Amino acid sequence: MTNLPHPTHSLAHLNVLISGASVAGPALALWLARYGARVTVVEKAPALRAGGFAVDFRGPVHRTVLRRMGIWDEVHRRQTRMGRQTVVEADGKERVDLPAFFMSGDVEIFRGDLSEILHERTADRVEYVFGDSVATLSEDSEGVDVTFERGAPRRFDLVVGADGLHSHTRRLVFGDESRHLRHLGYYVAGFAVPNHLGLDRTARIYSEPGRTVMINNYGDDPGRAGVALVFRSDRLDHDRHDITQQKKILADRFAGMAWNHATTALEGLRSAEDLYFDAIAQIHVERLSQGRVVLLGDAGYGATMGGIGTGTALVCAYVLAGELAAAGGDHRAGFAAYEAEIGAYARGCQKSSGNAGPFLAPPTEKKIRSRDRAYRVLSSRLVAGLFKRLTERAASDLVLKDYARPDRQP
Repeated sequence: MTNLPHPTHSLAHLNVLISGASVAGPALALWLARYGARVTVVEKAPALRAGGFAVDFRGPVHRTVLRRMGIWDEVHRRQTRMGRQTVVEADGKERVDLPAFFMSGDVEIFRGDLSEILHERTADRVEYVFGDSVATLSEDSEGVDVTFERGAPRRFDLVVGADGLHSHTRRLVFGDESRHLRHLGYYVAGFAVPNHLGLDRTARIYSEPGRTVMINNYGDDPGRAGVALVFRSDRLDHDRHDITQQKKILADRFAGMAWNHATTALEGLRSAEDLYFDAIAQIHVERLSQGRVVLLGDAGYGATMGGIGTGTALVCAYVLAGELAAAGGDHRAGFAAYEAEIGAYARGCQKSSGNAGPFLAPPTEKKIRSRDRAYRVLSSRLVAGLFKRLTERAASDLVLKDYARPDRQP
């Protein structure tokens, strides 16, 4: 690893606004606070979002950043400890077992739990504003004037868009989402139902051409199970905020599945209050910064699933803060160095998401059988080690700089 000289200046003179309090935003806040910056995180949700999909970390780069953040032990303590996941036939017959690492990496944790850990580590030195969002941004040579949907206008030195795949910050500065979002031909949904299969840290996966149902239990609540639905589709003309419309789309798309447990899960969808529904898509922008505004995580190089997005966000937050500190707070130099350092890495991680939809929900019966044969081979003892290394390749394809880090840690 490359050792860099201590930055000539701390970031105590910087006042930074971060939009988004999921993972990328608080991760960056942790590093900026350590360098002495004044940090405000604004989040449109009224509080931290609990639960969510499980996210995993893979390989030495992810591990190194988690350790340098000081959260490695806590992530391990709160990991899901998910066990085997089994692909089944319509009659319930087991077709193939997948070992835990196949889906869960080195360590897996719920996104909500990770967000909580980061918030706990930063809340005493970072200002969090929930239930509000950025309305407008107006930049001049000295800073950025920000108006909010609810709060009073404020002025900041820098603004970071860490507000996800459908980033409002990106739209304000870089243009409409249609310029940057690439639909990959699939949709994914998730919600909770009663654990009618009696699963205990295990999962069942059932596929028909172009659609797959996954039911799992992570052991946190024996009476509840998580359902994930993946289906093939052209871009849908729907309201991303209309839950009733989304439920109807899912009910129509998954009607008549031969696996009776899929039918039971879809019945639970009617009363689900925690539905997540989105296209499997990627974000591609020409550059990650414009003036005093920079994009981080899914807002700049995101993928709905399969792109190692959470690990990438934590790595890139480390790099962004480190490069700003190395540049003494000069955003022009710091942002340029950040993009040069992580551009190829982020794109490489993103590439792995391109086949997530077809792999999870193959379009034909023949391709379902082919996928399951691949599952058997990849999960065998002879090949498992090689497969693990292959899945870590993109996540590990970066030589981390050892940025000078202050002794005091939030």
